[in-house]
Amino acid sequence: MHSRLPTLNLFTGIVKRLCFKTQDFKLMTHLWRYLTFTLNLFSLHLANQNYQEIMQYDVVVIGSGPGGYVGAIRCAQLGLKTAVIEKYKTYGGTCLNVGCIPSKALLDSSEHFHNAAHTFTTHGINLKDLKVDMKQMIARKDDVVAQNTAGITYLFKKNKIDAFEGVGSFVDKNTILVTKSDGSTETVTAKNVIIATGSKPTALPFLPIDKKRIITSTEALTLKEVPKTMVVIGGGVIGLELGSVYARLGTKVSVVEFLPSIIGTMDAGLGKELQRVLKKTLGMEFYMGHKVTGATVKGKTVTVTADNAKGEPVTLEADYCIVAVGRTAYTEGLGLDKIGITVEERGKKIPVNEHLETAVKGVYAIGDVITGAMLAHKAEDEGTYVAETIAGQKPHINYNLIPGVVYTWPEVASVGQTEEQLKASGVKYKAGSFPFKASGRAKASMDTDGFIKVLADATTDEVLGVHMIGPRAADMIAEAVIAMEFRASAEDIARTCHAHPTYTEALKEAALAATDNRAIHI
Repeated sequence: MHSRLPTLNLFTGIVKRLCFKTQDFKLMTHLWRYLTFTLNLFSLHLANQNYQEIMQYDVVVIGSGPGGYVGAIRCAQLGLKTAVIEKYKTYGGTCLNVGCIPSKALLDSSEHFHNAAHTFTTHGINLKDLKVDMKQMIARKDDVVAQNTAGITYLFKKNKIDAFEGVGSFVDKNTILVTKSDGSTETVTAKNVIIATGSKPTALPFLPIDKKRIITSTEALTLKEVPKTMVVIGGGVIGLELGSVYARLGTKVSVVEFLPSIIGTMDAGLGKELQRVLKKTLGMEFYMGHKVTGATVKGKTVTVTADNAKGEPVTLEADYCIVAVGRTAYTEGLGLDKIGITVEERGKKIPVNEHLETAVKGVYAIGDVITGAMLAHKAEDEGTYVAETIAGQKPHINYNLIPGVVYTWPEVASVGQTEEQLKASGVKYKAGSFPFKASGRAKASMDTDGFIKVLADATTDEVLGVHMIGPRAADMIAEAVIAMEFRASAEDIARTCHAHPTYTEALKEAALAATDNRAIHI
């Protein structure tokens, strides 16, 4: 019996005695109706409270990618009983299994081969009979993946997070049906649910993917041979990274892009420089402003057709064609309609409010399934954000300071506003740039392509954007993010001592150039 029931019984007895004592039947009627209404409300409260108390978990996360597993771990750290539902046998989602991690493993392996073939002799290192062992290269990549996914298993056990293997779908907002690979099912209940199901490669309706010759990024990670030729449809991050992997191994790679520049969402100067370097060092060909119209397979040859900017037909033949035109939110099978959530028509994104909560209270969504950049580190921050929100904290995310990275070589990295965005919004700014060909460290490593650009407010000198292409740009961008998080000025960076010789000195020089056009080494 609930502790408040004796109080209600006492109140009921008082009402009865008062009514019979006064013999006021009208008063009796009103008081009795009020009592009945109050008891009904209290009964509903008790039922809801009991329902909440018997739920298995405080939080259930659907999906174990970077957003999902980080969110789950943070929930557990905050004392929330947490479970994760993952449809695959290994954790980590696209990123760890068929995305970020395996692609970086192949990027590193292929860069070693390319350097051995093209720059080792300059360093005084002579090799004979250099060749690619594709089987071993893929095996090493698989081992890297296995190490990382096993790490997530360990972290779940360490943080006492329960895991369910199967496809999770909503029965109601607090109940998730888990359908296993053998068809059996079980239900899991939770006070809060976080949707973190990620995304899948976008397919073109007129270009069927057979996963043999016309492939996505997933299949490109498991090729058993080094192709002689390859067409990459899409000049974005994924297409250029995978294209450069095979170009380094000796494949003739052609990139077909609808827009006039590659990596079109980043600062225009970065795309221009990257295209120049990839053409110079890897022999990659670029067909810009081309609209793909179709692709066919005959035997071991793929024929890709496109129209150029003038509307003239262009035909390209290759051993393989990678379709890398973006990714689409993966929300299939979640049963969102059962709880009143409607996805956006374009991109299948789930609408959320400023707290990343959906239209249904207690149901949150993060990562690739919501609006914004499809980046693992964005999803991780959102997972932490939601966990802390559920726990009653007041976290924040500055979406302007989510860095973007392209892991080609040279690497490309960017944070904040681009020059194009600042011009469009009418913000007056200063720009300072420094080339790596003037960097002592870059000369020592033979990595002199690229530059760093710092954009600062014309009046306050506050850093508004940092854009770089060069050696280890993916690691260097963090310095710019931290500086901007604390609203540093270009002069703040310029007056900060940087170790010599390092690649990061180029950032200091670019900041000096932005401050008062006073870079030292150029």
